[in-house]
Order: sequence, then C-alpha cells, then structure tokens
Amino acid sequence: MPGVSPFLTRTAVNAELIGKPDSAWQLQTPALVVDLDTLDANIERMAHHCESQGIALRPHAKTHKCVAIARRQVAAGAIGVCCAKLGEAEAMAAGGIQSILLTSPVVTPQSIDRLMKLHAAVPELMLVVDSESNAKALAQACPSPLPPLKVLLDIDPGLHRTGLPPGEEAHRLARLLMSEKHLKFMGMQCYAGHLMHLESFEERRQKSRAALDALAALQGQLAADGIPCEILTGGGTGTFDIDPQARVFTELQAGSYLFMDRQYNEVGGQLIDSKMTGIPFETSLWVQMSVISSNTPKLATTDAGFKAFATDAETPLLFSGAPEGARYFYFGDEQGGIAFASDNEWLALGTPLRAITPHCDPTVNLYDFIHVVQGGTLVDIWPIEARGCSA
Repeated sequence: MPGVSPFLTRTAVNAELIGKPDSAWQLQTPALVVDLDTLDANIERMAHHCESQGIALRPHAKTHKCVAIARRQVAAGAIGVCCAKLGEAEAMAAGGIQSILLTSPVVTPQSIDRLMKLHAAVPELMLVVDSESNAKALAQACPSPLPPLKVLLDIDPGLHRTGLPPGEEAHRLARLLMSEKHLKFMGMQCYAGHLMHLESFEERRQKSRAALDALAALQGQLAADGIPCEILTGGGTGTFDIDPQARVFTELQAGSYLFMDRQYNEVGGQLIDSKMTGIPFETSLWVQMSVISSNTPKLATTDAGFKAFATDAETPLLFSGAPEGARYFYFGDEQGGIAFASDNEWLALGTPLRAITPHCDPTVNLYDFIHVVQGGTLVDIWPIEARGCSA
C-alpha cells in the first residue's frame, strides 16, 4: 500500500529464533516471556485442586487475554473462561472458546448490539446484571429467534465496584430476571476482589467466609421464593484454597495463578507445621530486558522502563541475570535501572535479565505476544488476541 511503511506491521519479531538452541536468551527486548513447563504445572495444579474440592474452574481470561492459554486451561478441565470486557469475549469466541462469562455489566446500546451478535455465536454465553434498567434493556434487545440470554445477578460483597449488596433489592432484581422471557436466570456472581491480596491468611479466610455466608443466605431466600440458583461463581487466586471449603460456590474464577506476580507472591498462606506457606503456584511470567548502557559505577541501564510494566503496584523484582543484591528501578519511560550492591559489579551490553511483574494482568495488556520458552529455547510465540480490548 503506497505511503505505508512495511516496518510498521506488527509481527512477532523473534519468530526466527523459534527452536534454536539458547534462543531464549537472544530475544529482542523488552519481551514478555513465559516458561511453558511452569505454566502448565500451575494450570494442572489448579485444575486438580478444583476437581478434588468438587468445584468447577472457570478461570479469568483477563489475566492472559490469550486464546492459546485459554485452550490449555479448558483442555486441563476448565469449563470455560471469564472475561471482564466484551472485546475479550469476542476474541475468545473467535478462538473457539464456547463457554464464556462476562463478569462486568454490558449497558450501552452499541455494546448490547455487539453482545447479541456474540450471543448468536456462543452457545454458552452468560453475563452479569446489577440493575433493573440493564435487565430490561437486555431483554428488549434479545431477538426472538435466539434462546433466552443467560444472566447472573451480580452481588457486591463490600467491594462496591459493581453488584448489589445481598438483600431485598437484590432479591427483587432476581425476581425480575426470572420473569423476563428473553432472559434465563442462572444464579449469582460474587467476587471479593478487595480481599485477594490481604497478607494475613486468617483475615482473608474470615472476611471471605463472611461474604460467602451472606451469599448463601440470599441463595436460601431465593430458593424459598421459587428462584433456583444453578450457578454461584466468584473467588480468585488469593482465596482459591478458602472459598471451595465453604461449599457455596459452584465455580471458581481464579486467574493470576497461572502466571503469578509480585503482589500474589507476597500474599501469605496457611500456617503448616509452624511454617507459613505461600500460595502454591510458581512464577511463570517475566519481562525480559537487555542492558543498553553501563557507563556509571554501580549502575546499568536496561531497555524496559515504565512502558514495559504495569505501574499500579510495587516495582518489578529481578529474577535472573543480575548479581545478587541488585535491584531494578524505573529509569524513565523506555529505560530501567539496575542498581548494584557493590562497586565491583558490572553487566556487559546486551546482557539479558528477567524481572517478575508487579501486577501480571495489566502488564500482559502492554504486549502483543507472549514468548514461550522451555529451558533455554524459544519454542513458540503466542499472540495476545485480546490485548487492548478495553471495550
């Protein structure tokens, strides 16, 4: 096309390295890197946990936004995926994922039009509702030839982001959802995101159980009113080992377990044999960077700065490639700094380093591709199809 540079096309720039020995350390950077063996081990560990607890797993695709990963989760036993945004759901559907729960309300007329097209294409599409006006708009938009749109009542456990508190207003909305012929009431969602990173396991357990007790009480009230709840869904990585024990949820929505990040790695676990154990999933995701300057004593500069990481949490933690005691700091939009612990430490130009992301979900959203490695070899590059799908 005249006037358009061929260099502007988004491609996997490291594709020529796939399968070559030591190629994992030759990547053009910054690059998002996942260790395949650790990723699969995390996926299998969560699938086995849910199976052993008698709860279905519907992992949240907002974490990875990647069809290849969603397929691996489903192959390991997940019943489908959650999506936070309509665009994410469209990307998952285009990749063949047939059971999708939208965990945020869809309210604008334009978005509802897109939703109905998705409803026609995805047999097991569900979404949450937390208002009467939205329920009526969805019912009115659902065309007669299609089956009723499956909906869940969104319950607010105290986060106050979306949902209704468990009480009479929620009960009334459930009755309305049951009465609309173009809607099919399936149950309730209750996600206590504000509890996921509480450092104290006991505090997380107590507060999560309190939220689930309130949800169970509402479920009982609905049942007495002739309103069955087939699905009760929620929970996350921070409460993956707490929520199933309450025997309230039918589905677990954990997402970050497959990657892990600094936030979740620092969440405390249970006290076992006088030792505190953390969440039992290993870090599989890093941002790989390269040293681009090394002129100042006790300091090196890399090519991964603010634009390479989500910056809503703490700074990244160095995982490999740097001397012991070295720390990463943001050095600008495009650059990161490596501060050494002693004067005699130094890194050569081009040295690859890996850092654990502070917050994996929004960091993934900054990249177009995930570089898949096994040992020292780049074995595949997966597109992040839902990257940037903010609507």
